[in-house]
Amino acid sequence: MDIEQLDLNLLVTLDTLLAERNVTHAARRLNLSQPAISARLTRLRDLLGDPLLLPSQRGMIPTERALDLQAPLHDAIEAVRSVIAETSPFDPTQIEATIAIAASDYVQYSVLIPLAQIIRAEAPGIRIAWRTIDTARLEEQMVRGEVNLALTTPDTAPETLHMRKLYHESYVTIARPNHPAIHGQIDLETFCDLGHVIVSPEGGGFYGPADDALKVLGHERRILLSAPGFLVVPEIVAQSDMIALVPGRVAANRHGRLQILPPPLPVPGFDIALVWHDRTTTHPLHRWLRERIYKLLRAPELAS
Repeated sequence: MDIEQLDLNLLVTLDTLLAERNVTHAARRLNLSQPAISARLTRLRDLLGDPLLLPSQRGMIPTERALDLQAPLHDAIEAVRSVIAETSPFDPTQIEATIAIAASDYVQYSVLIPLAQIIRAEAPGIRIAWRTIDTARLEEQMVRGEVNLALTTPDTAPETLHMRKLYHESYVTIARPNHPAIHGQIDLETFCDLGHVIVSPEGGGFYGPADDALKVLGHERRILLSAPGFLVVPEIVAQSDMIALVPGRVAANRHGRLQILPPPLPVPGFDIALVWHDRTTTHPLHRWLRERIYKLLRAPELAS
């Protein structure tokens, strides 16, 4: 085969097709029409002397030749992108793009407001699409370009994705300011006697990390309400005599409307990490955004 007949666009198309295994999805990622992708695939088949991808009921199936090419081809294209990124100036003020970020409601609340302010000031042409995270489908979504970045706990991130720890989150106890039983501190007995609001993302759960810690001490608490997310919990607590354990960042902006207290027992916190797919590792925009999020969440005023 004469390599001079291959241009970079054809190789990028093949790399994308092998990742997506679907002409429609590949066309969307490359911002091309389906006929254009099909035409490029025809040229690739002629040049490489192999069908490369065969039609099936659910997308396309790569041939053995295509599977042999997939990893080295992807590495070569990423190397080219890296060289270009290192030698080309990147100006976020001149970029126009949409970035999809997946996270839980807690992370969206903790990150969205400060990040939106930074993006507006430093990269006004970037639009952020926040999506509710689905860890079971995260790798697939990233391969397809439906999600570009995710913020989640390291233990829920697929092992095939890149990951960088951002911060450690700790729990705090919250209660309304004029609570009749709480005045600036809370002991274990009061903590167990009062009604609790708990978060159950799947819905209907009445058990959390604090209950394991309480069980070790021979205690249990009264859970009266299970909510699907953290964001509604402070509002419920502010208008009732119930209390709750929430991540510190959820309570951070509620001073004056809530009492924010250390729990009367050790409750394990959790880490939050930034997660991305290999296909965006060397992209200048994505590298800039990852670094900007990292610096934002490592700032002293936001760190736990």
